[in-house]
Amino acid sequence: MRVLAASLLATASAKVYFEDNFDAGIGDKWVPSEWKDAESTGKWVHTAGEWYAEGQEAIAKGMQASEDMKFHSISAPLDSEATTVGKPLVIQFTVKHEKKDYAFCGGGYIKLLPGKVDAKAFGGDTPYSIMFGPDLCGYDISRVHLIFEHGGENLLKEEEIKLDYADKDEFTHLYTMVLEADGSYEVFFDQVSKASGKIVDDWAFPDAEVKDPAVSKPEDWVDTKKIPDPAAAKPEGYDDIPAEIPDPDAETPEDWDEDEDGEWEPPMIDNPEFKGEWKAPMIENPDYVGAWVHPMVANADYKPETYAKYSGLSTVGFELWTVNAGSIFDNILVTDDKAYADKAAEATWKKLKDGDEKAAKDAWKKLNEPEEDDEDDAADDEDEEHDEL
Repeated sequence: MRVLAASLLATASAKVYFEDNFDAGIGDKWVPSEWKDAESTGKWVHTAGEWYAEGQEAIAKGMQASEDMKFHSISAPLDSEATTVGKPLVIQFTVKHEKKDYAFCGGGYIKLLPGKVDAKAFGGDTPYSIMFGPDLCGYDISRVHLIFEHGGENLLKEEEIKLDYADKDEFTHLYTMVLEADGSYEVFFDQVSKASGKIVDDWAFPDAEVKDPAVSKPEDWVDTKKIPDPAAAKPEGYDDIPAEIPDPDAETPEDWDEDEDGEWEPPMIDNPEFKGEWKAPMIENPDYVGAWVHPMVANADYKPETYAKYSGLSTVGFELWTVNAGSIFDNILVTDDKAYADKAAEATWKKLKDGDEKAAKDAWKKLNEPEEDDEDDAADDEDEEHDEL
């Protein structure tokens, strides 16, 4: 684990449950899962990727999901058990989706798991308490998922945490989730707040009240505000009005020859007198008594003091199906102190951000992805002309 700058001493009171910047490689504490067969399982490698800013290879190195169309699952035990009971919890990490282009599709979720975890069997069915991270697919789907387990259900935030168009790139980004002891939360992308509020409001946790199950709407309750006028009658001859009529303004073409062309008939047009199917006009319903409101009662399951309250969080892991390889995870931190997380970001992600990853990528592409030659360009131009025709 990288030794952070002395500025971290200012947050010495922080409880750090886990921190890994992969300076020494992936190491023995990270255990790849064997929940899928060998052919379906992708390899995790320690790398800075194909491109990185000049002089930043060491700080850019992380844990990469290295194969297309594979299951990449890996986990590590926390240094000490984490909790959200009576204190905050902060989860932070960086991910660089190096192969991201319009066709890229994949998630970058981190999971916090409770209790004893069989690392070799860690997979999609392994219970977890919190899942957090990006969900990206092309340039249309770009959001951050935050899921809390409650009563055996995994509750996804009801309103999406959307990323801006400018955030949908292949460079290194920082994801931070802060869950306070009072049930408030905030999600940051590159240290910019993307969502905040109370978890009781934004997730489908049990509400304070529920509809009284012992009461239902009376069968004779009338809540229809308007009805067709029973005294109205269809006007005589209404159904005789045709939907179309010959155009009265049309004239026989000068070159029309009845001997050769037959009798000329004017084209048909919509009849301005036609009103469609007759319907009785609507009037106020004299029996209307108003909208029926289901009475509410206290919900016995409403226990906000238990929502997203976890003790014994023991393991951090990634369990991903990767359509595209190349996603590099780094700077993984689980703590109880947002200030510590900010200092850690300054010592890691901020340096990468200040480096010029775009220039590095452009230089790599120039060397490894030569531009099409003139012959190919000419062929493309011919294809475009053909399409236009």
